[in-house]
Amino acid sequence: MKHPIKLMVIQAMTCLFLCGTHAQVAYRDIKVDHKYLNIPVSMAAERQKLFFLLGGDTLLQASVRLGDGKIDYWVFKDMSAYQGRTIRLSFPKPLANMDKIHLADHFAGEDSLYQETNRPRFHFTTRRGWNNDPNGLIWTNGEYHLFYQHNPYETEWENMHWGHAVSPDLLHWKELDDALFPDARGMMFSGSAVIDRTNTAGWGPNTLVAIYTSDSAGREDQCLAYSHDQGRTFVKYKGNPVWGGTRDPKVFWYAPRKEWVMALYKNAGVSILTSPDLRSWKEQDYVKGFYECPEFFELPIDGDKKNTRWVMYGGSGTYFIGKFDGRKFLPLGGKYRTHYGSLYAAQTYNDEPKGRRVQIGWGRIPQPGMPFNQMMLFPTELSLRKTPEGIRLFSEPIAELSRLQEDVITLDSLAPGQINDRLRSFGGGAIRLKGRIEFLDGTPVEITFGGKHLLTIDSDEVNGIAVPLNDPSKLIFDIDLLIDRTSFELFYQQGKINLTGSLPAADHGAFLEIRDNGGKWRAGKLQVSHLRSIWDPQ
Repeated sequence: MKHPIKLMVIQAMTCLFLCGTHAQVAYRDIKVDHKYLNIPVSMAAERQKLFFLLGGDTLLQASVRLGDGKIDYWVFKDMSAYQGRTIRLSFPKPLANMDKIHLADHFAGEDSLYQETNRPRFHFTTRRGWNNDPNGLIWTNGEYHLFYQHNPYETEWENMHWGHAVSPDLLHWKELDDALFPDARGMMFSGSAVIDRTNTAGWGPNTLVAIYTSDSAGREDQCLAYSHDQGRTFVKYKGNPVWGGTRDPKVFWYAPRKEWVMALYKNAGVSILTSPDLRSWKEQDYVKGFYECPEFFELPIDGDKKNTRWVMYGGSGTYFIGKFDGRKFLPLGGKYRTHYGSLYAAQTYNDEPKGRRVQIGWGRIPQPGMPFNQMMLFPTELSLRKTPEGIRLFSEPIAELSRLQEDVITLDSLAPGQINDRLRSFGGGAIRLKGRIEFLDGTPVEITFGGKHLLTIDSDEVNGIAVPLNDPSKLIFDIDLLIDRTSFELFYQQGKINLTGSLPAADHGAFLEIRDNGGKWRAGKLQVSHLRSIWDPQ
């Protein structure tokens, strides 16, 4: 990766001064005359506190790995808001790499952005740094907003901000500057976002409001921030916090009672709170049995809007199905599980314009050798359906995925050997394999990628996960398998089970193969296609 070698800083100087009687503090004064402050990262170095000071006030602070040695990659800070001002960068001690911090019109590596070797092609990944939980999923004015837990200063967890990206279609994302920054209350932990259509909070009709957890040394509180410019900038409520303790608020409008409802993680369970104005809250109920990042929403059963149930789940994806009256949740079944593998802390969209319940989850999948780490899994549509075991939650890729498909070939009416010949010639890259496999003698089928095991499908399980057949007399299995550069996602039996996992370092010559281990099987409605990169020009 190429890095700028010309230092484009005006009035930049390195100084040392004594603080107290022993400690040395290093600082640089930089006049902001370019957009990006480029910061080198040396992962072998210990973290040091970097303070951004303006006129003696602390704008922000971050833990960074500057060090004195090898630079592993570069991160950046957008300084557009401070053009023409002089910013002081302060460090606890002098470090050789602090002299390499510089301003430029582009951030280091921008010329290869989204073209990196291991950059996922159709999953969202941040430009630089670490991401985890999706936050504040909201649709408004033609944009799907994806806020997320973000460390912009390195590829490991720390410095939690709310990152921000927007999309017109849940496929193609434009990453914006971070939306929420650490402050005197601490780091910005997970939360949600709503549109306050009737001005209940007093910041104006149709205001975008973020409800988030602040965390400082284990002290966790629920806070508000509001935006009048589509989430590009936020103002934090001066009356914060609005609720003390615990974390991860999911908030939505409950129309029958005309009030806000918050599902909040608390002591291995979920508290349910209500509010008329987002500022004052009252606890109404508590449901045991979940850990972190709760979700809570209503869905029709088999599409019947007159017959609905509520779904409550936590970070791991286990869920209850039940009834909710605006105050109390009555579980009627569970705990069940749809998601297995790398998915964690999934959240669903408020105000989705098509009336769908669309979910995005954090994919706990490393991105080796890249200046970014982790990813978001592909958006899915959730539904409740009747099964022989009872009502269950299903998860399938959103229909928009088909827009990325190209080079589509059909593999029906072919013998297994011919199917694998076609798959071999089809090659690797980003792939979707969708259709049906029927066992003719009950022998398990194995799916490999690049010669390495991905999936074993047996008569009533996949990778050891039990999946009861809808019709035990027919060994028919529906699969929808997505392969990206570092991950796979399987939607099995039309989304009854969603299994996710990581792939080894990208092997662009790898191909799919369906191994029968001496058994007999045949394909039905089986198609394979390549998936275009969401980062390609539109």
